[in-house]
Amino acid sequence: MASGTALIYDEEMTTHKLLWSDPICDIEVPERLSSSYEQLRSYRLLERCVPLPAREGSEEEILLVHSLEHLEVAKSTQTMNEEELKRVSENYDAFFFHPSTYRCARLAVGAALQLVDAVMAGKVHNGMALVRPPGHHSQRNAANGFCLFNNVAIAAEYAKLKYGLQRILIVDWDVHHGQGTQYIFEEDPSVLYFSWHRYEHQEFWPSLKESDYDAVGLGKGKGFNINLPWNKVGMGNSDYLAAFFHVLLPMAFEFDPELVIVSSGYDSGIGDPEGQMNATPEVFAHLTHFLMQLANGKLCVILEGGYHLKSLGESVCMTVKTLLGDPVPQITGEMAPCL
Repeated sequence: MASGTALIYDEEMTTHKLLWSDPICDIEVPERLSSSYEQLRSYRLLERCVPLPAREGSEEEILLVHSLEHLEVAKSTQTMNEEELKRVSENYDAFFFHPSTYRCARLAVGAALQLVDAVMAGKVHNGMALVRPPGHHSQRNAANGFCLFNNVAIAAEYAKLKYGLQRILIVDWDVHHGQGTQYIFEEDPSVLYFSWHRYEHQEFWPSLKESDYDAVGLGKGKGFNINLPWNKVGMGNSDYLAAFFHVLLPMAFEFDPELVIVSSGYDSGIGDPEGQMNATPEVFAHLTHFLMQLANGKLCVILEGGYHLKSLGESVCMTVKTLLGDPVPQITGEMAPCL
């Protein structure tokens, strides 16, 4: 029986950063990774995890999900000057390139795949990959919303190909809709995709009609896409737990996944400027605990968003503590969910 919790982190992923002024992108800072890692250290969680090195995702692995054209554009940015980088970045919605972005994005992909391999091969029971740039907004042919390559989607395709998996559950608890992941799998019944997200009747980014509850997948994939749009801010612990108990978990147990991958954005946590939600770090311990009951505990948690450094760090620690098997903390506050 596999035991242990993997942790994947590579300081090199902090070299991707914004070189010019952009009020939309300036929250995606390297400290998101480094401060989360330091918080794990201060709670003495690092020494309890199995450290795994990140590797670069290969071009072939990236092409499982993305077009050759998208890969070539990303690759070409490595030798550009600031002016050129800025010009290419302007082709996309809320994205910036740095000369190291391509390398960092390949490490983020590779880290996700290392985690899948360790869990599927039984070297560890579960684990977390602290990566950036994040992935869930990126589409087959476009960077989007701070994301260059779709780390989680590539991990799911890789797991299907390498391990012959037929049922993968992706849980996206980031506060933004992972439209990239939805587009990639919307016709695929082997991947059940669940996303809750701040929506506000299509007013909140990415402001798409297809982020609403009635987007349930297409063709053979119909019924395998679940969107839970929040139409107001301030949702708290009880709302998140209610969403899990009443929406996600009944479907997840019926689907009976062989692997669970979390698009783990913590901008859905308290204090985050993007989400404006009230869920405390403790709730992520509970969400993680519930997901550990699926797929014989085969759970890969891959970082997405999270822009309030303290809230992010505490939530990462709560997730890792739970993966390690620590008892989940008591949830405080109002326990009646919003009607």
